[in-house]
Amino acid sequence: MAVSIKSAKELERMREAGRILNYTLRTLEKAIRPGMSTLDIDRIGAETIRSFGCVPSFFHYNGYPASICVSINDEVVHGIPDKHRILKNGDIVSLDAGVIYKGYHSDAARTVAVGEVSEEAQQLMDITKQCFFEGVKYAKAGNHLNDICRSIADFAESHGYGVVRDLVGHGIGAHLHEDPEVPNFNMGRRGIRLKPGMTLAIEPMINVGTWEVEWLDDEWTVVTADGELSAHYENTVLITDGEPEIFTLNDSL
Repeated sequence: MAVSIKSAKELERMREAGRILNYTLRTLEKAIRPGMSTLDIDRIGAETIRSFGCVPSFFHYNGYPASICVSINDEVVHGIPDKHRILKNGDIVSLDAGVIYKGYHSDAARTVAVGEVSEEAQQLMDITKQCFFEGVKYAKAGNHLNDICRSIADFAESHGYGVVRDLVGHGIGAHLHEDPEVPNFNMGRRGIRLKPGMTLAIEPMINVGTWEVEWLDDEWTVVTADGELSAHYENTVLITDGEPEIFTLNDSL
């Protein structure tokens, strides 16, 4: 496994990609409301990314037909935007997107409420977000990869949730997906030792019910096997000698 260590120049490009992606996701969060279509979300997201002279990472990636993955309720990830798919009050919607800036990627996801959501839905979103922060506590040089993975799983499972096993986080840089894979479950081994300059996309995908998932006939959309709600929270993270730097939580734009 070849895990790349990024140069200062590479990191600056990823940092800018992260800033732009964070701005894009915040723009989408403000725009989301009942009655809009998932295609509306994709259009706003793509226009925002391109307004910075950047390219959406996901557009035509391995054939994916849109710029923003928009997944509703029991859809875990990779929902395809559709003009006929209309958001309703009480839905939760997961937004997953990436930005390419001068050849380097950022990747992040947020699950947001549409109007007023149930207590169950709000708790799932809150716990999923906190799963990321429980994991990122261990995203420091000298720790091992499984320290991140185990911490995410322990926190989710302590609340009775299912941790998706069929999809995982990943390294990121000049390519959207690089080594290493970053599971959200205990790998049962320590994994690689983390070093300064590594960049990871850490992305808990957490279900109310079972961890098991299925793929729809479009071969992209992943749904929970039991039809229960799912949430997704992701950021692009730099390993340093001290506290990790989260590129996609930079509010400087």
